[in-house]
Amino acid sequence: MNQNKTLKSEEDWKKELNEAQYIILRKKGTERPHTGQYNMHFENGIYHCAGCQSPLFKSQTKFDAGCGWPSFDASIKGNVSYILDKSHGMMRTEIICTSCESHLGHVFNDGPTETGTRYCVNSLSLTFKNSK
Repeated sequence: MNQNKTLKSEEDWKKELNEAQYIILRKKGTERPHTGQYNMHFENGIYHCAGCQSPLFKSQTKFDAGCGWPSFDASIKGNVSYILDKSHGMMRTEIICTSCESHLGHVFNDGPTETGTRYCVNSLSLTFKNSK
């Protein structure tokens, strides 16, 4: 489990993230579907948190869910935390980076793979590093 917490002030976050990233990662925003750079991205590597670079998802767990956001069927153990989200009149599970507590998206139990899980993630909350 990730024990290294990233602690930054809101001013530091505003300086380090662009406006769209700040709205998503720090204010729990959502990018429009089918607009994110990683939605249809299927290279081999690791997806990291855009806020602190903590590794979150392996490319082998990514799939096209047709929902318009990058989807994964598993996270890297200990690096994603789960919070009950009752906003917008819905009952969902929010996913955040364990290290810096940045909002990533939501997780659902309707995935098409053996895990039955679909992590629905904002592209702006991710960075990607290729595996050689």
